[in-house]
Amino acid sequence: MPRTTKAAKRTTTTRKSSAAFTDEERSAMKDRAQEVKSARGGASTDDDAQALLDKIAELSKSDREMAEAVHSVVTAAAPELAPRLWYGMPAYAKAGKVVCFFQPAAKFKARYATLGFNDPATLDDGTMWPTAYALTTVTAAEEKKIAALVKRAAG
Repeated sequence: MPRTTKAAKRTTTTRKSSAAFTDEERSAMKDRAQEVKSARGGASTDDDAQALLDKIAELSKSDREMAEAVHSVVTAAAPELAPRLWYGMPAYAKAGKVVCFFQPAAKFKARYATLGFNDPATLDDGTMWPTAYALTTVTAAEEKKIAALVKRAAG
């Protein structure tokens, strides 16, 4: 008697999108998609800078104060970095690549804001170095530290 084989049953699982990403993460992805569309549409550097300032103005008081301080320090310390938005956050780019960014605490419901640096930042120090810094306030002392980091990061 010939043997017959039975096809295996296929099952698929469906994931709920809410389990994969938080509302804040989905919002950041939508912001990024809009930024890419804007760039394709030929947005100028002035448009990018104004969009960044508009986004800072929308932030809660403590995030706004820190973002304004960071913006002031970054633009003074490294004028070659172009202000722009990145995932809906204030960021500063060199040759089109984001070097550093400010992540407001409220963006992802964190207890502190973050000053972060991406791969183009030249902060290398041996085989391990920090690429993000928690901020709860920005005083004159932090402004000096930020200025030194940004100058170094910008190369």
